[in-house]
Amino acid sequence: MKPEIVRGDSADASETSAVENEQLLSSEKGAREATASEASDHIRAKDEMLPEKGGRGVSRKSMVWDFKARGEPFLWGLGGALTIGIMMIVGFVVLIVYNGLLTFYPKPIERVVLKSGAILAGETTRSEVFRPGPETLKNLSPQDRKLVEDLNGYATRNLYRTGNFDLYNDDFRWVSDYDVAEIHRPRDLIFLERMEWGPFIGTIKSADFNGKIVDKESLKWDELKLQHRQAEKRRKRVKEIERDQLGAINHLLERDRLKLRKVEIKHGKQSAEYLRTLEDLKGKEDELQSRHEELSREAAILKELDAKYTVTMADVGGREVNLRISDMVRFYPANDLSFVEKLGIYLSRWWEFLTDEPREANTEGGVMPAIFGTFCMTVLMSLAVAPFGVMAALYLREYARQGRLVSLVRICVNNLAGVPSIVYGVFGLGFFAYVLGGSIDQLFFPERLPNPTFGTGGLLWASLTLALLTVPVVIVATEEALAAVPQSMREASLACGASKWQTIKNIVLPRAMPGIMTGLILAMARGAGEVAPLMLIGVVKMAPELPIDQFFPYIHLERSFMHLGFHIYDVGFQSRNSEAAKPMVFVTTLLLIFLVFLMNAASITLRNRLKRKFFTGHF
Repeated sequence: MKPEIVRGDSADASETSAVENEQLLSSEKGAREATASEASDHIRAKDEMLPEKGGRGVSRKSMVWDFKARGEPFLWGLGGALTIGIMMIVGFVVLIVYNGLLTFYPKPIERVVLKSGAILAGETTRSEVFRPGPETLKNLSPQDRKLVEDLNGYATRNLYRTGNFDLYNDDFRWVSDYDVAEIHRPRDLIFLERMEWGPFIGTIKSADFNGKIVDKESLKWDELKLQHRQAEKRRKRVKEIERDQLGAINHLLERDRLKLRKVEIKHGKQSAEYLRTLEDLKGKEDELQSRHEELSREAAILKELDAKYTVTMADVGGREVNLRISDMVRFYPANDLSFVEKLGIYLSRWWEFLTDEPREANTEGGVMPAIFGTFCMTVLMSLAVAPFGVMAALYLREYARQGRLVSLVRICVNNLAGVPSIVYGVFGLGFFAYVLGGSIDQLFFPERLPNPTFGTGGLLWASLTLALLTVPVVIVATEEALAAVPQSMREASLACGASKWQTIKNIVLPRAMPGIMTGLILAMARGAGEVAPLMLIGVVKMAPELPIDQFFPYIHLERSFMHLGFHIYDVGFQSRNSEAAKPMVFVTTLLLIFLVFLMNAASITLRNRLKRKFFTGHF
């Protein structure tokens, strides 16, 4: 039976509504009072647990649990790890930049008189605190021994770059403070950089300008500089004759000999073709030999004239050395230079370092061959690794049926990224040089055998070896970039009638290109700094001539080359004097970092442009 709904007049309805509102307000008020009562009880309970309120104290376990629950330990750990990593990177870069930039700045020369009466002169390289041994302390005077004891048994010593290796058989010498009688900086001391034997530190005694003897008092600095510029021209002309012009003639003679040898292998030594070729090459050989003798005479005349311009130098001990002016690279009064003159010497050293070839077992001179070799190898490696890495990733992601075989291939690619680089060097030497290069020599250069052409290490094989080393990085990065392209874009393209390849070419690849460029950047950075594979597959200690000449094919990728990374290793660990090589190590490291930075910056700029081109907003 349904209840009846009684409808009263408007007054009754208003009275009923007022009663309901009053009941609702009273219930809300009661709820607030109950909530306030519970909150006060909770606060009272917490106060009772505090020690100063006479309670038992807060449970340590709950505080630790709340601290962990909020994540503060992990936040501090991650922030600390990031800070430590940044500090390590910044510290390394600052160390390299500081030592690299100050290497070429000219330093003053100190003349040091020892208490034993010996005299030396040199640049102050560095200072250190050390503890003298018992035998050393026993031989000291009472005053010097007391001075050392006042410093808790420690003393200070300075390392001087004395140069004059042809006289001292050493470039550096340690001098302790307690051995020094006096130190001063004479204005007439000269720092002279030579083509051989390293720098010479001393004074000019006299000069001989083709029979004209000029003593120290009469010698003018401008006149010596003028003679030095003329001597430099003679030296460069002799170098041009011996290396370029005579080298070209020798190349032509060798080419004709190989041509005749090829005819002999193909037709036999008694054949008409061989006799005809021999007769044709005879006239050319006589002409080349005549030109060779003419250039050799010119070089000999220049050398004979060059030997008549000399300078006599004396060290601080009075021992004299006679030097040809053409053997002098740079000279200056180290203690009598203005800031502008120091800056000019500093910039000239940098220019020599960037544009000239090395000398003195790579510890002086320039690194232009190493710069060229590093750049060419990195570019060739990138050109080789980009297509193969991208094509492999495209097949694995877009075409291959996903299954156990594809998963196995991905596992193998990831494992290849962890193989030591020296293993790739052994593989490159065995496969590229001995197998592939040996086959090329047998097919195309049989007349050169047993001397290999492509069957040994070279720029081409080194680039391909590093391409194998870095291709796993490109494959993984490309796959990740392709997977990041939404599947809906592929489906939309296919729905509009595009083929599979048209979809990949016009839709997928352009939007995945920033990620692909990231993989290439990582590959370039790793390949440019690798050294171990190159030691087996083409890099050498000294290759002053660039793999470029005037003869076809102009760029000779089969030749050995120099590399900045190997140059650092050779100078730092294979040099006869580690102290003399240390400045070159810092400068070459700075240059290698700068070169890798430039190549990466160019790639990053291209990647960012691609990102802006295909950027899609989110709504």
